[in-house]
Amino acid sequence: MKKYNTKTIPRATAKRLPLYLRNLTILDSKGIARIKSKELSEITQVPPATIRRDFSYLGELGRSGYGYEVAFLIKVFSEILDSNEENKIAIVGFGNLGKALANNNFRRNQNLMITCVFDNDPAIIGQTIAGFYVYSMDDFKQVIQEKNVKTAISTVPSEYAQEAIDIVVNSEITAILNFAPDRVEVPANISIRYIDLTTELLTLLFFDRNYKKTSLAVTS
Repeated sequence: MKKYNTKTIPRATAKRLPLYLRNLTILDSKGIARIKSKELSEITQVPPATIRRDFSYLGELGRSGYGYEVAFLIKVFSEILDSNEENKIAIVGFGNLGKALANNNFRRNQNLMITCVFDNDPAIIGQTIAGFYVYSMDDFKQVIQEKNVKTAISTVPSEYAQEAIDIVVNSEITAILNFAPDRVEVPANISIRYIDLTTELLTLLFFDRNYKKTSLAVTS
């Protein structure tokens, strides 16, 4: 497989690659071998011209009038997005959402591993829950350095998110996925992404009301 220079891919394009890969994988599971940009646009709600431009940064992935081989695109995007390195992850906040994430433990990618979980609730600190020992946030820096963790997922509610993120940042974590929708302040060297479940649900309902279904329609 060709090696791709990911540093030349624009940030906006990079954000869409997981969306493409997720939908292409579903299409492949349905036995769809080839797709055109217009058809992929109907699924992802990304304009066809944007899809073609995104793909062009990676070379010649398809042919005019023919479209794209689904299996080939999956290989390309998988290579770009997947690292051969083991990525150890800490979960901050071990409530219902934290437990759900830990139980999933990224089964589709063996290089993503929930290594440790943290909370500030005395009732669960020191307990083993769902197979995970719950550490105190007071021990966060020591534990993640011992376990060489560089990524954290925060499920802490917005009103406490900044305090939790401050602890995470001060422990040499460089990548954070935050499930609290409100923005927090982090240093420029920290990569942080936000997931707002309410916004995602409203977007889903909007598309469900306003866009016609097609025979290729899948969850985006």
